[in-house]
Amino acid sequence: MIPRRKFHRLLFTLAGIYNIAWGIFTSLDPQWLFRFSKMPDINYPEIFQCLGMVIALYGLLYWEIARLPEQNWPIAAVGLLGKILGPIGMTYMITTHQWPPKIMILCLTNDLIWWLPFALYLHDSYKTHHPSTPP
Repeated sequence: MIPRRKFHRLLFTLAGIYNIAWGIFTSLDPQWLFRFSKMPDINYPEIFQCLGMVIALYGLLYWEIARLPEQNWPIAAVGLLGKILGPIGMTYMITTHQWPPKIMILCLTNDLIWWLPFALYLHDSYKTHHPSTPP
């Protein structure tokens, strides 16, 4: 059994709820982020709606981790990788002055706050699958 199992189940249940809610909201109002950051509306809101759909689907995957935390570490690894690559891309957009710094709220709420708990889960999962490895 994975260490901190109850914590990880709660974490990924909450991550699933968050992602599904964010995805539905973004699909229904694809211009919200651009209004929030005082950027012009995008010409093709369907692209941001599609992003909302993908994020919502990640929510379903996170629920699968919550259901079986001992078996679903690859899903969390892909999720964490996305949560690392997203801010890298966002940083580029901000430092090249293509997007305003205010848009960083997206990375704060969708990515950065999840780094530590996802990494802890992956650490615990690794220890479960490699019990002879020293800590």
